[in-house]
Amino acid sequence: MFIGDLDKVTSLLLSLSGRLIRVESALDCVDPETGHHERLQLLEKKKQLLVQMGEAQELKEHVDRREQAVGKVLECCLTPEQMRDYSHFVKMKAALLVEQRQLDDKIRLGEEQLRGLRESLGLGLGVGMGYGQY
Repeated sequence: MFIGDLDKVTSLLLSLSGRLIRVESALDCVDPETGHHERLQLLEKKKQLLVQMGEAQELKEHVDRREQAVGKVLECCLTPEQMRDYSHFVKMKAALLVEQRQLDDKIRLGEEQLRGLRESLGLGLGVGMGYGQY
């Protein structure tokens, strides 16, 4: 149960931070003169995400306290080597979730770039040049 909660909280933090980055990026791209309404909406979204991020941080702190409590109980039941393995597993679980999210984001970005490239090549080169004709 603790490991499942660790997965969920880590995924939540990663999701919120990714959304926050996208909102901040969108804010940077808004035209200051014409995008006043859009800017207000993005600022409100950023505010909501920051509140959610704070709540997620509190959940993470709670999970960290549970991790320490579980560790104390397991120290009585496991050998020192087993305890090291358990501690390593918990640390790696979170690190691998972060790495998986980064890889998923890179794959998604690559797919978007590939799709855009295909569309631009299909629109720019395929028309009237004999490409794609049998």
